[in-house]
Amino acid sequence: MLMPKQNRKLIYESLFSEGVLVAKKDFNAPKHQDIDVPNLHVIKACQSLRSKGYVNTRFSWQYYYYSLTNEGISYLREYLHLPQEIVPATLKKQARPAGGGRGRPESERDSGAYRPPQSRGDRGDRGDRGDRGDRGDYRRRDEEGKKEGASSDFNPVFKGGFGRGRGRSD
Repeated sequence: MLMPKQNRKLIYESLFSEGVLVAKKDFNAPKHQDIDVPNLHVIKACQSLRSKGYVNTRFSWQYYYYSLTNEGISYLREYLHLPQEIVPATLKKQARPAGGGRGRPESERDSGAYRPPQSRGDRGDRGDRGDRGDRGDYRRRDEEGKKEGASSDFNPVFKGGFGRGRGRSD
């Protein structure tokens, strides 16, 4: 598709800087939600990159999700005349906060001592799942010695149904 070089360059710059690009499947949208170019240009430019193997495409819920491949990164780096040091945001390691974790105090987190996994819910220290409360009552009837159900002399009788399955009574 013919599109201005400036639009193609804006699309490629945005795709390279983030590493991914999302476009709504709306060919008549006057402009893309993130870039100041028509949405159709974004979709077609990414389709072109996909046909060359530079972009992977996922489509879900009326949105196209484009992600750069390694070949796409090198192609866009050459196209945009960028040095090797510049990489997409998807390849950069995110800095984690120093005090991150699951809410344990610093003293416990760094002590290095073994801590057994914490029990969940109302299990307590019952490793053998001893008293289950109401959940296991239906399995306990064998312990009491009485069985529920049909007796041994029960003889079911099946009579004909109705309609086509009904037997003839001529």
